[in-house]
Amino acid sequence: MRRLTIMALTVFLPVAGMAAPTWQTISSEQGKRIELDRTSIKHEDGGKVLAVGRVVLEKEIIDIRSGSGYRVIEATTRYDCASRNATTIRRVFKKNETEVIRDEEQKGSELPVRSGTLDDKVLREVCRPAKGDAKEVAEKANEAAGKLKEANEALVKKEVAKTDKGAKPVKAADAEAGHGAAEKLPAKPAVVPPPAPVAAPEHAPAPVHAHAAPPTARVVAHKPAATAGSREPPMEMHLGHGHWAYEGEGGPENWSRLDPQNATCASGTRQSPIDIRDGIKVDLEPIRFDYKPSAFRIVDNGHTVQVTVNGGSLTVTGKTYELVQFHFHKPSEEKVNGQSFDMVVHLVHKADDGKLAVVAVLLERGAENPFVQTLWNSLPLERNSEVQVATAIDLNTLLPAGRNYYTYMGSLTTPPCTEGVLWLVMKQPVAVSAEQIGIFSRLYPRNARPIQPAAGRLVKEGR
Repeated sequence: MRRLTIMALTVFLPVAGMAAPTWQTISSEQGKRIELDRTSIKHEDGGKVLAVGRVVLEKEIIDIRSGSGYRVIEATTRYDCASRNATTIRRVFKKNETEVIRDEEQKGSELPVRSGTLDDKVLREVCRPAKGDAKEVAEKANEAAGKLKEANEALVKKEVAKTDKGAKPVKAADAEAGHGAAEKLPAKPAVVPPPAPVAAPEHAPAPVHAHAAPPTARVVAHKPAATAGSREPPMEMHLGHGHWAYEGEGGPENWSRLDPQNATCASGTRQSPIDIRDGIKVDLEPIRFDYKPSAFRIVDNGHTVQVTVNGGSLTVTGKTYELVQFHFHKPSEEKVNGQSFDMVVHLVHKADDGKLAVVAVLLERGAENPFVQTLWNSLPLERNSEVQVATAIDLNTLLPAGRNYYTYMGSLTTPPCTEGVLWLVMKQPVAVSAEQIGIFSRLYPRNARPIQPAAGRLVKEGR
């Protein structure tokens, strides 16, 4: 299935009276082609643009509702060029250029377009200003640069005037020769140079959204770092209540600063994942899995692909844990004797007393995995849009044939990094194909927390 974040690659259905679509390829990648109908682009009030686009797949996908195959996904999408959001209005699934399998109006809400995604490519195309607009943008930028320069000069004059009131006048001869002038004149504040004049490009790019810091994060720089002998605390950066991520300002090194509830991510002493090594080999109690075929719900939640099934549990050391959900990471978060694996699936369970147990099934490149393919076939087209799938899946088929495992006490690998989690890491990896790994990589090239210190924890290994 090629979910391909095609929320915004979204496309369109020709409207009566509209010119015949003129498809232009804006992205061609393995397994698919993204096309835009430039005749459909319509600029609306408020900086919004309505456009029609489509994804053309090399391989046919079976529609879970109708049972028919389709290769073309067309959609009509409204893009907000200022906020970089997109709303899908209509989506059409086609067997070919003319044969419609399913035609649906969409009632989804506006969703942000992530930088670097296929959606981003489409938004840049439809929001690209005309040549005349680009010139106007350049002129405004130059005007702003001039105002910044004037403000800088005014600030310098004001600061010098304040400090000069108590300073002794400097003789002209000293000033010219440089003798003593540096000592007697107050240091001028650093001046931030204004941006260089902007020339109007022939093809001005669409507005770029800054992803260096999460939208809700705020950075507060406190006092400068202490100088030698001072008692001032070093400068500290607080991110406020922001969105956590796997890189950038919201990355793992800053999780504890994004929210006070995430403090354990930095202060905890039993954090996960770890490099599993030097375990003691013992006769571990077998894990009793109670999984039955079930329909499922699947969602791309912005951090991973997560799946929920109806029921299922495991029992170990006399305690039963109910299955809550399972999700994927690439590469595997945990290592075994220094070795990382292509992916891992974490099956999260919860007991009646609130304690958690997570089963980790390591995934390595090999033959195609039918269980994983069923999930990929049902990937939602839009982020945070959960899909209910009637097709039954059996988690027993995901588990390795050998049920031996490693176990240790750790934490959640995502904020708030709660500790006291029982980890059960299956020793035998399960195969997934390179194509299946590639599909997940399109969504999440890397969504793994770095290895955490073992801190002398006991690791048991089944023998």
